[in-house]
Amino acid sequence: MVPLKRRKVVSSNSGQNSDTDTSKESRFPQAVIFILERRMGASRRAFLAQLGRSKGFRIQDTYSESVTHIISENNSGDEVRTWLGERGQHRSRTPVHLLDISWYTESMREGQPVAILDRHWLQEQQRHHVKAPVFSAASYACQRSTPQPGHNTLLTAALAVLAESAELNGDEGRSVAFRRSEALLRSLDRQVQGAAELRGLPCLGEHSRRVIQDLLEYGVSCEVEETKSSSRYKAMKLLTGIFGVGVKTAKRWFTEGICSLAQLETSGHTLNPAQQAGLKYYTYLNQPVTRHEADAVSITVEDAVRSVLPGAQVTLAGGFRRGKMSGHDVDFLITHPDEGKEEGLIHKVIACLESRGLLLYHQITRNTYQESPKGAGRPSSNMDRFERCFSIFKLTNDSNPEDTRRVQTDSGCRPWRAVRVDLVVSPISQFAFALLGWTGSKLFEREMRRWAVHEKSMSLSSHALYDKNQKRYLRASSEEEIFAHLGLEYVSPSGRNA
Repeated sequence: MVPLKRRKVVSSNSGQNSDTDTSKESRFPQAVIFILERRMGASRRAFLAQLGRSKGFRIQDTYSESVTHIISENNSGDEVRTWLGERGQHRSRTPVHLLDISWYTESMREGQPVAILDRHWLQEQQRHHVKAPVFSAASYACQRSTPQPGHNTLLTAALAVLAESAELNGDEGRSVAFRRSEALLRSLDRQVQGAAELRGLPCLGEHSRRVIQDLLEYGVSCEVEETKSSSRYKAMKLLTGIFGVGVKTAKRWFTEGICSLAQLETSGHTLNPAQQAGLKYYTYLNQPVTRHEADAVSITVEDAVRSVLPGAQVTLAGGFRRGKMSGHDVDFLITHPDEGKEEGLIHKVIACLESRGLLLYHQITRNTYQESPKGAGRPSSNMDRFERCFSIFKLTNDSNPEDTRRVQTDSGCRPWRAVRVDLVVSPISQFAFALLGWTGSKLFEREMRRWAVHEKSMSLSSHALYDKNQKRYLRASSEEEIFAHLGLEYVSPSGRNA
């Protein structure tokens, strides 16, 4: 058999462009761009070309005489001319514009070709970059104040997506690494202008740095965008958004092909009471809870608690205590100045709320915490052991007069919505530790426990602080005292948004 001849490829030197450069769809046909792969790498060049085309730029994959702009990175003008000469291009025929990558990235940010300034032209010798002022930060998130939302929301939002994706894949170590990078960027006192400013900072691994570099240069990260659009990420995010469904359960369902609520409902799976409630009120529970709604729930909870135990104290905890204006649930910490009076309180509070028709679901766990003379043992999980209730409240508009919205459901317009509410009861002797633990953020608390272990040889939980060297518990009546025991400068709740 005579093999078929390959189709002849037109040489780029012929002056004809063999690329599909999307010139018909180009928003800026006057600029024909060729990105030089030399010292850049094929994958990075492909990413830059794809980004340019997505923004309407005319990008050619091979060089031809129709090119008006050559984009180069880490090459001098003379080196680019030499490269052209090696490919049969006369030096006199070089394109009008030999430009540094900075012109291209600035054009990407603006969404159009920017004016060419002196700093954009390739120099005959490599330029010496002026050292940018670098940031400095402490290694532990509990050593620094982290406001909400911070100055680098583009970067932190991207890292949060990768952290969540790793968590949904069951990779806790990778998730924590991204969370630490995110927390570090949140704590910076100004906007990051270039990756060089971050050199020497702790908690920034190579993976996070690559993502940050792409975001700073192009305003987008391919990895983050691909993660957000992946079917697995979307399905796992949806399934774990069901109240009572964890990562392991969602992962098992996903492997069975369940990717939607409708598929779950018809799958034949037997759901526990929490999951049944989570599925029933899914739309409600995945709407952010506003600060006004949290305040309305506070009034209801305080009234119920004090009606069954006068003198009891109710404190709004969680993200709302840290100053957030919205959240996914509302957390309350309950105690009484007289030690022991709080015992059994949660059952009375729940009975009161049920009698008023304000509970759609609830699950109570009893207090199982006991101090050991030998000190705090390694807990079986990160959960504390207080008496508590995970519940779903029926929040009516009557109890929230400032918010006149109506929740749309399949059955029509209802003057109420479902809200997740966690009620935690603590003895007054443990209240400072409970308040610290339930204020969060999750990473801030993790970092405090890590600091206690590695820097102070102590064990910190939401119940107590144990000094392993002195072999005794350290008591505290306030959060400030706990920070002092640990040798840390006090960080107010508004600074704990790590």
